[in-house]
Amino acid sequence: MDDMLFDGVEITDDILMELAKELLPRSYAPYSNINVGAALLTKGGKVYFGCNVENSSYSATMCAERVAIYTAIAQGDTEFEAIAITGIKNGDVGEPFFPCGSCLQVMREFCDDDFKIIVEKGFENESYTLKELLPVGFSL
Repeated sequence: MDDMLFDGVEITDDILMELAKELLPRSYAPYSNINVGAALLTKGGKVYFGCNVENSSYSATMCAERVAIYTAIAQGDTEFEAIAITGIKNGDVGEPFFPCGSCLQVMREFCDDDFKIIVEKGFENESYTLKELLPVGFSL
C-alpha cells in the first residue's frame, strides 16, 4: 500500500482506522504474534502507512507507528494531524494497542500536543491527544 493523498476528502477517525487495518497482513511478527498496523494523516491530507517488523534481536524491531512516521519524513512530510493504530494478538482482536514509550517520544519530536492518537476499543474508536498519553515528554 503506497502513501495516499485524499485531496478534498475529509478523513474521519473511522476511515483512518480502516486504512490501518489494511496493514495487518503485512506485519512481520513471528516472535510476539502481535500484528500492528498504523495509518498516519498529515496536515496536508496525505496518509502514510506502517506495520510492525520484528527481528530476532528484538532491539532491531520497529513499531508500526514509527515505520509510518519515518516513511512520511523520508518523503518530505513533517506536519502530522493524527495516527490510527490497530492490532491483533494471536489472531484475536483484544485490548487497544497504544503506542509504546519510544513511539510516543518520536511523536513528541514531530507532533504538536494536540496530535490525535486513535485506538480501537472493542468495536469503537477512542482518541487521545499526544499530551494526554505523554504529559511530560521532553524535546530540545
